[in-house]
Amino acid sequence: MNKPSLMWFRQDLRLADNAAFIAAAAKGPVIALFILDDEIPGDWRWGGASRWWLHQSLQSLSTKIPIVLRRGRADQVIAEVLRETGAVALHFTRDYAPWAGALEKTIKENCEREGVACHRYGGFLLHEPESIRNGSGEPYKVYTPFSRACFASGDPRLPKPAPKFENAAHELKSDDLDLLPTKPDWAGGMREHWQPGESGAHALLSRFLDEALVDYADGRDRTDKPFTSRLSAHLHWGEISPHQIWAATRNAMARAGGALDASGEKFLKEVLWREFSYHLLNHFPQFPDHPFKPEYADFPWVNDPASLRLWQRGQTGYPIVDAGMRELWHTGIMHNRVRMVVASFLIKDLLIPWQEGERWFWDCLVDADIGANSASWQWVAGCGADASPYYRVFNPVLQGQKFDPDGEYVKRWVPELRGVARDFIHMPWDLPVPPKAYPKRMVEHGFARDRALEAFKKIKKI
Repeated sequence: MNKPSLMWFRQDLRLADNAAFIAAAAKGPVIALFILDDEIPGDWRWGGASRWWLHQSLQSLSTKIPIVLRRGRADQVIAEVLRETGAVALHFTRDYAPWAGALEKTIKENCEREGVACHRYGGFLLHEPESIRNGSGEPYKVYTPFSRACFASGDPRLPKPAPKFENAAHELKSDDLDLLPTKPDWAGGMREHWQPGESGAHALLSRFLDEALVDYADGRDRTDKPFTSRLSAHLHWGEISPHQIWAATRNAMARAGGALDASGEKFLKEVLWREFSYHLLNHFPQFPDHPFKPEYADFPWVNDPASLRLWQRGQTGYPIVDAGMRELWHTGIMHNRVRMVVASFLIKDLLIPWQEGERWFWDCLVDADIGANSASWQWVAGCGADASPYYRVFNPVLQGQKFDPDGEYVKRWVPELRGVARDFIHMPWDLPVPPKAYPKRMVEHGFARDRALEAFKKIKKI
């Protein structure tokens, strides 16, 4: 009988198009392992919403393959399980977090000392960070030429089906990962909105391609319409691969005979923004904590815990901002256009550091992705690679009027304003009698914008 291989699942919680799992299954019996490693640098352990999703995703995966759950440092746990099982090989998918490279190196060295073959695979991204370079051989720092280079390289490989596999007999026990909230149970809204797992990911992708892709190019910024894919959490947890999404989108475009070309290309560019974020993170691992443009370290930020708390609770007095923050708390996600608006409000209207917003999103988002989250916050703050200029300050009233013209999004998440007429829904303070239950504006936007630009001038180098 062949000795078993150990498959270490990470953010690749699927069986189809999983290069590591396919390779392990080809070698013989497989032992599946997931490790909750909270001993990572920088306090980047998974937040509450991520843990809820992870619990559901692991449950879904366990219906397809028995999976051993363990807590602890990944290198130590893997060494223990290898000894306990006599597994002769370890297979896993590469990670790109700033600490992942050192961890993977340690694991490989441990395996070599024990005579265990160690195999690392790609699959979380379409293109490994080393494979896309500019004409000088350097990593891209601007998204548009990066995306052009990706398109010029041709469509990525086609996805592969789930393999047949044999479960290895073992008597390993699982740890209680304790991922779910207890009291209060704040996850009710997430249970209503999501179906974590590989099957849920593919059902959502099919529905998006069939029903919403046709309107994606023109409608994706509309907060009141269902034109976005909502696949980010499934992609983040690896329940679906970017190759599967790319291939399915190309197939839908081909079937439509050109009718979906504009929307399809736009959607694929959004997939490549995720790629760009991870390429930046890989080449500049300080991205989650420090501004890419070092002069922004001198920005005169304000330490204002009370204002931060109002922003977190969706009590700013700006309807589109409050709707977004409440959607986030209830569902674990927020419309992408609104993410930019609420981020701009925190950073520029309140002068609170972007890292505070990044950390709140990290705790509240089911798609709390260290690459996309850090790159997007730095983009809004103006301090990232290829970032929006700092002097571009989103006006929350105009953003609401443009992307939620009838106030449907606001009224869904801010019940205090459901009786407000369309003309006043994004500026209720102009009503003869403003709603008493809704908070007053924290700050007048025109004043806040001027204050932000004055603060911007204090940076020595721009």
